[in-house]
Amino acid sequence: MNYLYALILSGLLALSPVASATPASDALLASYKAAGVIKADAATGKANWTKETRDADGEMMSCSTCHGTDFSKSGKHHKTQKVIEPMSPRVNAERFTDEKKVEKWFKRNCKDAWGRECTAQEKADFLTFFLAQ
Repeated sequence: MNYLYALILSGLLALSPVASATPASDALLASYKAAGVIKADAATGKANWTKETRDADGEMMSCSTCHGTDFSKSGKHHKTQKVIEPMSPRVNAERFTDEKKVEKWFKRNCKDAWGRECTAQEKADFLTFFLAQ
């Protein structure tokens, strides 16, 4: 009977965002909370991921334009055609392990896609969404 409970619990943990969390992602979420984020919401992160805006050249784009919607697969930058490694930490073990890298890419990509830096709330929502993938 205990084996069955352990099996069910391990399955649930594998499906939870916590399963993909790293010390760096935990620290980032804590810093966003310190900046005023009350609750990170994966559903909002998902909605923002596909939200289209005009880029600096007037073209419609979203985060998914370059990164795609299947985080287990590589993406490609819409202008440079540079390959972007999979976003899923389950596929790409390097994802979300370096706080400075995560912040660097948030800054660059938010400016690219939205024409501005993301707020702490938006970053927390995105990160929570990413970790659930």
